[in-house]
Amino acid sequence: MSVHSRAEPVMVASDLDRTLIYSANSMALIAGDNLAPRMVVAEVYDGAPLSFMTRTAEELLEGIVERSVFVPVTTRTQAQFSRVRLPGSGRGYAVTTNGAVLLHNGEPDSDWSRHIQRSVGSGCAPLDDVLGHLRGAAAVPAVLRVRTAEEYFVYSIVDRQALPDGYLDELDAWCEARGWTTSLQGRKLYCVPAPITKEAAVNEVRRRSGSGLLLAAGDSRLDAGILELADIAIRPAHGELDSDAFTLPNLAVTSASGILAGEEILRFVSRVLAETLVPLP
Repeated sequence: MSVHSRAEPVMVASDLDRTLIYSANSMALIAGDNLAPRMVVAEVYDGAPLSFMTRTAEELLEGIVERSVFVPVTTRTQAQFSRVRLPGSGRGYAVTTNGAVLLHNGEPDSDWSRHIQRSVGSGCAPLDDVLGHLRGAAAVPAVLRVRTAEEYFVYSIVDRQALPDGYLDELDAWCEARGWTTSLQGRKLYCVPAPITKEAAVNEVRRRSGSGLLLAAGDSRLDAGILELADIAIRPAHGELDSDAFTLPNLAVTSASGILAGEEILRFVSRVLAETLVPLP
């Protein structure tokens, strides 16, 4: 039977790392090696494979890309995102740098960049002020390295166990007073201007594409906004949101964790898309 989608396209916005793609250390395969799923390389770095997805997940994603407005959404910088190879790479929209950069057919969207620059410039302290705070008199030994992401935000590599009591609360209050937000994700501590969010960029793509139903997936606190924005959301049974017991009325949680959760997420999305398709009369 021939089918067509409803008048408004369905949009699928998904985080990448530990949602769709997994490093060797994050796969969480508990069965015997002989029972491991067949996998494909999703990212190569310095000539070596770095991130993976199951072969079944790749096949499911191929179908999703063909039937929806699929938007990868990541905190990775443009350079880091460019290493990832997924079905549909380089086509359509992608959100990088936690929402600061909106790519269209592989190129940064200048209108969105100007919007971000105006928003950050009018209500947020300069990036150098945040760098100075993290590296200056308020610096603590547990913050091992401080880096910037395309001059949009700051992230630090930290020793979580060694962070002084109260440090995160004090940093959060200091940043909030200056129009910035903080988030601790694993060993990375992010300081981000409040206007730079994944959900703001996803909402812009939704507007431009004329999409109706929005499906979203993600595992970290920086993904909470796109899950809240979505009509239907799903998260894996691992990660920061799982540790927080994060829940919403429209949110499903996978039964699997690790790389098999990525496959389960894509099965879920594929099933929703199949239910959304309307038979031709």
